[in-house]
Amino acid sequence: MPASLASLDTPVALIDVPRMQRNIQRMQQRMDALGVRLRPHIKTSKCLPVVQAQIQAGASGITVSTLKEAQHCFANGIQDIFYAVAMAPGKLPQALALRRKGCQLSLLVDSLAAAQAVVDFGGHHDERFAVWIEIDCDGHRSGLRVEDPSLVDIARTLSDGGMHLCGVMTHAGSSYELDTPQALQALAEQERHACVSAAQRIREAGLACPQVSIGSTPTALSAQHLEGVTEVRAGVYVFFDLVMHNVGVCAADELALSVLTTVIGHQKDKGWIITDAGWMAMSRDRGTQRQRRDFGYGQVCNEAGDWIDGARLTGANQEHGIITLEQPANVDITTRFPVGSRLRILPNHACATGAQFAQYSACEASGEIQTWSRLHGW
Repeated sequence: MPASLASLDTPVALIDVPRMQRNIQRMQQRMDALGVRLRPHIKTSKCLPVVQAQIQAGASGITVSTLKEAQHCFANGIQDIFYAVAMAPGKLPQALALRRKGCQLSLLVDSLAAAQAVVDFGGHHDERFAVWIEIDCDGHRSGLRVEDPSLVDIARTLSDGGMHLCGVMTHAGSSYELDTPQALQALAEQERHACVSAAQRIREAGLACPQVSIGSTPTALSAQHLEGVTEVRAGVYVFFDLVMHNVGVCAADELALSVLTTVIGHQKDKGWIITDAGWMAMSRDRGTQRQRRDFGYGQVCNEAGDWIDGARLTGANQEHGIITLEQPANVDITTRFPVGSRLRILPNHACATGAQFAQYSACEASGEIQTWSRLHGW
């Protein structure tokens, strides 16, 4: 017999399936309109039914953050997989095993040392690895600047060493720090231009560089055009979260992931409502802290998922969450939020909150709830 919301023990991670499906369609339709393939990053959900919904909507290939994700997806029929973390030489045997089974796994490097390690290992095992080069488009994390002299050297090392150079990729992670359409559009163009320019440098050196891969949810939803780009990798759009809401790329009714929690007590003199969802359920991610609106550890909704203005999870111990109200003066918290009543908390960072759970409870429009397992580990 299908589960119902009332039957769920708390805390539990809920997926609003209709919202998730609309989010998937929104991104896919935008990529179709811009004329590029969508290779979604599955690190947000790490959940096969979610990934299958993205593929059914038109996604072509997937992006993963761990080789365990790659193994799991390949075992379930997904072949075109990009492992988009700079390749650690010690993991090359895992990558080789996947490719020998028929997985179309591609790897990532951002240094001459890493490229040489792939070439040496591939040559020793008679394997022609498919490899991307990471470009730093905004100083956010890793990758090579477009003008870095070693960019062409890496491309030549891979090509001359018998590897298949797929192309160049980048990720405008600094987009999470923006909150206006104008700034997001400018960064989207910066991301596109940097990666296309890197590909052009490699081509001008007489080397093949067929693909240009970019991607972050904010820039994917803000780009005015994607000339020269072949694919986009975006991930958090499937659920969205409060960080994305602050960035300005989603509305409150598009947030598809929440944590169902139960009120377990009160501290009336402090105005605290105590719940059973602490940081073990929500994570310690405080991604909204530096944004224009700080949601603490999450925005509070009623059990049906309707936003309760001014109610936030402002404190979190391991198994205790503390909800406070912005205007508590005339509210009897014990009456409005009685012990045993249930609430939903929208997370700052969907990836981090999802990672706290071994499974999701996926809520259909009918009210029926299915259990979807979630992948853990590396």
